[in-house]
Amino acid sequence: QVQVVESGGGLVQAGDSLRLTCAISGRTFNNYNTAWFRQAPGNEREFVAAIKWSGTATYYADSVRGRFTISRGSAKDTVVLEMNNLKPDDTAVYYCATESTRQRNNPTRDPETYAYWGQGTRVAVSS
Repeated sequence: QVQVVESGGGLVQAGDSLRLTCAISGRTFNNYNTAWFRQAPGNEREFVAAIKWSGTATYYADSVRGRFTISRGSAKDTVVLEMNNLKPDDTAVYYCATESTRQRNNPTRDPETYAYWGQGTRVAVSS
């Protein structure tokens, strides 16, 4: 059974940094695209960043490009989202999601593509 667990959220001030970690278990880690999404109160879930199953390509929403970095973590079977220069608009629950299709060519921004989701971790940025 695939399990996805996020950690690292918190309350910070504008301009601060946070590091979110996604731990995935229950299958071979390196065969599946993984992404981060976020959902602010009253808004739809939106794409934030994704990393290809091979680790050779990353993708970002325009709103976070240059401030956020997605990568494989140093800990086994983890994906990390480094968030710098945080803004109040980044306030949301952040979700890690991973696909069920093995070695899909490129990650998508469509949440329907992702079969496995974590419970989310809350990020709040004060001005």
